[in-house]
Amino acid sequence: MMTPNQTAQQLAAPPRRTAKLRTWLYQALVRLGPAALLGALILTAWQLYVTTSGVLPTVLPAPTRVAMALYTNAELLLQHALVTLAQTALGLAIAVVSALILALAIDSFALLRRALYPWLVAFRTVPIIVLAPLMLIWFGFGMLPKVLLVSFFCFFPIVVATADGLARSDPELLKLLRAMKASRWQVLRLVRWPTALPSFFSGLRIAAAFSVAASVFAEYVGGYAGLGVLMLMATNARATPLVFAAVVLTALASFTLFALVSVIERRTVPWQHR
Repeated sequence: MMTPNQTAQQLAAPPRRTAKLRTWLYQALVRLGPAALLGALILTAWQLYVTTSGVLPTVLPAPTRVAMALYTNAELLLQHALVTLAQTALGLAIAVVSALILALAIDSFALLRRALYPWLVAFRTVPIIVLAPLMLIWFGFGMLPKVLLVSFFCFFPIVVATADGLARSDPELLKLLRAMKASRWQVLRLVRWPTALPSFFSGLRIAAAFSVAASVFAEYVGGYAGLGVLMLMATNARATPLVFAAVVLTALASFTLFALVSVIERRTVPWQHR
């Protein structure tokens, strides 16, 4: 038999859940409302311009035509998008693992940091348009050059940001742990890595946001499948609505990766978002 307190708690639970849901919806509206409103205004202005100006659909299709292209070519778009996403995910994963290993090595050995860090900053400025043709010459037209290009593009922002974050550790905490005879692993786990996490996620967000674009560009330069290849074929066929549909999918994939990294960051370092 339930006590009066238990009954009161059960009766109070639904209103509390409703209040939390309302709070979450309000916060989401405050964060996303202005961006959604701006997007709706841009789409409306775009539609009105195309309708009233008489511009050819092969030059600038209306948003409704782009939406129709997304619907009628959904299977084709999905087929190519899966290829692009697979290359992007694999390249990003390789970049994260290799960047973390090198950042930890740079943080552990001062001579290695002085030798490598300037080169990392310099290579970060190399444009992707220079590397894509070389990757194709060296590794052919398969998946490998696309994955390597995505890895190269994502590697540098992650390793530079993580190395900087590891170097920002509180010196007083480091002195305290050394005085307590803490091992190098304990210093890394308790001080250096928690300090570097915000910087690591900053670099990862940048890499994730542009990783899809790197994969698409590599496909555009040379490949057999993927959104970049689809864009090239649609351009040659003057199927401009399909080109815009592929661009929409590329932007959506980039936004999804960026949002996923942001969600993981909020779960991993909640003290940064209080």
